[in-house]
Amino acid sequence: MENVKMVNVKINNIPVSVPQGSTILDAARAAGVKIPTLCYLRDINAIGSCRICMVEVKGARSLVAACVAPVNEGMEVFTNTKKVLESRKTTLELLLSDHDQDCLSCARNQNCELQKLAVEYGCDSHRFEGVKVQYPLDESTPYLVRDNNKCIKCRRCVAACDKYQTVSVIGANARGFDTHIACAFELDLNDVPCVGCGQCINVCPTGALHEREEIDDVIAAIGDPTKHVIVGTAPSVRFGLGEEFGTAIGENVEGKMVAALRRLGFDKVYDVDFAADLTIMEEGTEFLGRVLNGGTLPMITSCSPAWIKFIEHNYPDQLAHLSSCKSPQGMFGAVAKTYYAEKMGIDLKDLYVVTIMPCVAKKFEKTRSELSENGFADIDAVLTTRELAKLIKRAGLIFHDLPEEDFDNPFGIDTGAGLIFGVSGGVMEAALRTVAWKLTGEDENAPVDFAEVRGTQGIKEATYTLPVNGKPTEVKVAVASGLANAKKLMDDIKAGTSPYAFIEIMSCPGGCVNGGGQPIKSAFVRNFTDIKATRIASVYKTDAKMALRQSHKNPGVAELYKEYFGEPNSHKAHEILHTTFKPRKNY
Repeated sequence: MENVKMVNVKINNIPVSVPQGSTILDAARAAGVKIPTLCYLRDINAIGSCRICMVEVKGARSLVAACVAPVNEGMEVFTNTKKVLESRKTTLELLLSDHDQDCLSCARNQNCELQKLAVEYGCDSHRFEGVKVQYPLDESTPYLVRDNNKCIKCRRCVAACDKYQTVSVIGANARGFDTHIACAFELDLNDVPCVGCGQCINVCPTGALHEREEIDDVIAAIGDPTKHVIVGTAPSVRFGLGEEFGTAIGENVEGKMVAALRRLGFDKVYDVDFAADLTIMEEGTEFLGRVLNGGTLPMITSCSPAWIKFIEHNYPDQLAHLSSCKSPQGMFGAVAKTYYAEKMGIDLKDLYVVTIMPCVAKKFEKTRSELSENGFADIDAVLTTRELAKLIKRAGLIFHDLPEEDFDNPFGIDTGAGLIFGVSGGVMEAALRTVAWKLTGEDENAPVDFAEVRGTQGIKEATYTLPVNGKPTEVKVAVASGLANAKKLMDDIKAGTSPYAFIEIMSCPGGCVNGGGQPIKSAFVRNFTDIKATRIASVYKTDAKMALRQSHKNPGVAELYKEYFGEPNSHKAHEILHTTFKPRKNY
């Protein structure tokens, strides 16, 4: 490996040495200096357009944008001179002049990068008063609201939609003062192939994008004495929720989360990890059936609703590759509206099922006509991790003071396999843990750790030798996160050149731990901290300590099959736990 050439510079007279090719922004961070940004996001949006990161460079005739300016040997940079501070303040005040300043009712109040900088720089929000363009809200989708009155045209959302996902349904329309972020031909989001991943929300510095909240619906259901309200939490939520209350990134707050949900008034608090284990039993059996009986390969996981919408829009002729399994959320709702309702003697009109998800697209998924039973939707309301935090705060619960409590049974039993569903490679590894057991016929000696499919790489691949029809057979698998990476695998499948038997795809980079409904971090944190890797490490640390780590060892799942479904992929299981997909217009 070649030695990296280092460059010596000074930041505010502080000597610092950084790798050649570093920007002034990087050098400042190495020197312990924070330069503010609004448009810059590492790897996807280095355009230097917002002009908030301006600095003085000795010998330069004008201020320089730190996010795009490379360092050179001997450079002397000054980040907090009078000229620099006045420039930043003026730029912020100009942004505020055309900004809806209804901060108190904004979804991003106290977590808005523009608001924070305006306070730090002592801005006069009325210094430049003039014409303000008024834009109508785009509330056309069931999962997202776009409010261009709060948009600062940083284009971070555009970059995320294009670079992470290759969906590219938003961009800059018009020119000059009339420039705004919108869909082509000013179409609503519901009229373009938006997949609802929510990555645009996560990178937005203001309240221009936020999820459609269902908090009031849930509060009303809990307060209705005729309703039996149950809640299920997705694997990733426990690794993100604490951040809304000041914990370290990725800290597991499962026990306090359960305690909070119970105190909010839910009749039962369950774990969607249980349904993830159930998914593996169905999906693993389906995969084995395809391998042993010559079914369509590669088989692709169907747990990520944004990914499902993406393939329906962009590869409608390849839907046969999808597993027919519902997602864990879909299975949780389906079991609740059938087995649970029957067992508890609850009329479906009186059963209200809520899920807590790290995902905005789950709000879309619950509206799919395929996910209903006897005329009732499997899921009645979906709250993101952020919405749950708001609900806890609204109820006046002191999160850090809550005790550690356990989920209710029977759907509170989980395994490490169900838990790792929240990370890229987790569904694949969970499936392999059970598939390897089924094929080898071993139990105690069946492999549990499949480290080859772990990590934050966009595409991971591995080859395992498994006994297929009694013969040692190489089985090639692949894992992709981020739809830009999914597209690469799908293009190979469409061309007939894919070597894989089984593919896992998650729409969000790094998996659900980095989902569009997780806590929002500022650009500074995103640029210098690997958030997804930190959360993923916490997931695997928890998995390693669990007594049960394979889905087929979940006693609750085993009892459910014994009492209700018979066996995985039975006729009854197919009726309730499986679904269909449909081609969608790609406009």
